[in-house]
Amino acid sequence: MAQNIYDNPDFFSGYSQLPRQVQGLSGAPEWPAIRAQLPDLAGKRIVDLGCGFGWTSRWMREQGAASVLGIDLSENMIARAKGSTSDNAITYRTADLETLELPERTFDLAYSALTFHYVRDFERLARMIHRSLAPGADFVFTIEHPIFMAATYPRWIEDEDGRKIWPVNRYAVEGERRTDWFVKGVVKYHRTIGTTLNALIHAGFTIKAVEEFAPSREQIRETPALEEEIERPMMLIISSRR
Repeated sequence: MAQNIYDNPDFFSGYSQLPRQVQGLSGAPEWPAIRAQLPDLAGKRIVDLGCGFGWTSRWMREQGAASVLGIDLSENMIARAKGSTSDNAITYRTADLETLELPERTFDLAYSALTFHYVRDFERLARMIHRSLAPGADFVFTIEHPIFMAATYPRWIEDEDGRKIWPVNRYAVEGERRTDWFVKGVVKYHRTIGTTLNALIHAGFTIKAVEEFAPSREQIRETPALEEEIERPMMLIISSRR
């Protein structure tokens, strides 16, 4: 079973105060880049894997999706999502992505945001998602960028101009890594970009686009802390098709 860190009270308290959780999709700098990768949602049957508070599930219904199934390991997340949703076409369910099974050829889009780096066996998950999608369906997801994950373990250092630099730590060594984020010992799984893309290809997906998200100059002006993401990208956005 995956680590259920989001049901840790201290973690959930800190996480709930992040701008992207307080403001929703407008608080996520990468959201415009993600939207550009999504297909027309009208009439689509969608599964939202790691749905969190349900922000994207609700937005997808607003765009005309026929139905959305939101899945999350955290009971706290699902409770918050249900409490913020009054739409019979959205269903929320608690489940572990490590063992999740979905009915075959049921969905027209599988979507996930910043969840799969908590999954140990991504190859199994990719194969299961492929089976759950109808022919021609899309699979769009974001993960913590492997370089970001590999660069978070050493402390940053300063160059001669006082800029922060994050040395990359054992990028080619894949597997479990632990970090401190709101609480100590948060478990994530590091995979190289090649490993992630090859898992999709082996599962039968066609890669449509890969974006290593970086904030725009305008976003950095509005939120100066985002400048750190120019040094090492935080997020990988992948669009694929069954």
